[in-house]
Amino acid sequence: MSFEEKQNFARQVADLNKYGHALNRSRSAEEVVSLTLEAMELLFEFPYATFVEVGDGELRVLDSTYPELSPGESPSETARAAYERGETVVVEGEKAGIDGDPKVQGTLAAPAEIVGSVRAVLVVRSPTEESFGDEAARPLEILAAHAATALDNIRSRERLERITRDLEKRKEMVEMYDRLLRHDLGNDLQVISAFADHLRTLGDGDAEEYAERISNSADHAIDLIDRIGNLMSTLEEQEEPEPRPLRPVIENAVGTVTDQYESLSVEYDPEAFDYDVFGGDLLERMLTNLLANAAVHNERAVTVRLSVADADQKEVTVTVADDGRGIPEDLHEDLFEMGVKGPDSEGSGFGLGFVDMLLESYGGDIDVGESDAGGATFRLTFERV
Repeated sequence: MSFEEKQNFARQVADLNKYGHALNRSRSAEEVVSLTLEAMELLFEFPYATFVEVGDGELRVLDSTYPELSPGESPSETARAAYERGETVVVEGEKAGIDGDPKVQGTLAAPAEIVGSVRAVLVVRSPTEESFGDEAARPLEILAAHAATALDNIRSRERLERITRDLEKRKEMVEMYDRLLRHDLGNDLQVISAFADHLRTLGDGDAEEYAERISNSADHAIDLIDRIGNLMSTLEEQEEPEPRPLRPVIENAVGTVTDQYESLSVEYDPEAFDYDVFGGDLLERMLTNLLANAAVHNERAVTVRLSVADADQKEVTVTVADDGRGIPEDLHEDLFEMGVKGPDSEGSGFGLGFVDMLLESYGGDIDVGESDAGGATFRLTFERV
């Protein structure tokens, strides 16, 4: 019998729509799971219902009315089979229950896909050996789709809230360091510089030479504090991250650096970057900074290749690979620390630290390795919307 041929077809469709609307209004994952289990018990009249969430290829039970399963545990083989096949699975007889549990004689597992990826599996179990036909499978599949969509929306909101909280913490740290550097340390250095200038005017042999060194060191430290302070002020003033299309950010950054550096050429396919990611208003500046590094730290013409190395429902990874002189391997691990730079670099050592800090505040990550052409390859991971 098909779903549409059921005697109570119209009522069950109405009930499914009712629960679908309720799930879309849910404010927490716990509420989604509770409503889904309630719907499974009422609509299908089977005593055992289980909600399985899929994340990064891992399956875990969020809740279950089946006594053999508890929240946080791995689900049954039937649920895993539905996930791996991407289709509804039915098991009957003594294999239907976990470890041959005689209380269960029939199990039905329905997966739900979002953008081609299974995100949840709903499982119902029956104490009698019966055939789960279309009249049971189809409505469970519809409910699974509603539940997976509602849960995915909540997980996305949770990720954004976590990123926002992390950004607020970083802003507090920025404010603290800004006050410390500009006010306390900056004032001390101004005093040192002033005394050094006075000592230098005395014109007393070695004292004049040492005063010159002290003054130069103090001036260098003051300049460094100004640079750090300006960087921190920039980070402090940025807007909260929000969904942004990656493609125009890439295109604008490429346009900026290729106009600025004649020795730099960039190869990429703009259509490959048609993704929405979380990012603030400094996302374009961050990418421009990274691309400009290839021109600044190489004495000859350099080609940079941009590509998407990996993408799933949660993240997208972009590679920035050049054919320059590369980065010493012993610097790879510490390269993104503020102030770390290569032995021949004339920069401040804060450019890549800025990129790392900013990308992390957007919920992403960055690492470095060697490119196929012998230069450097940066892998930037962004949170997808």
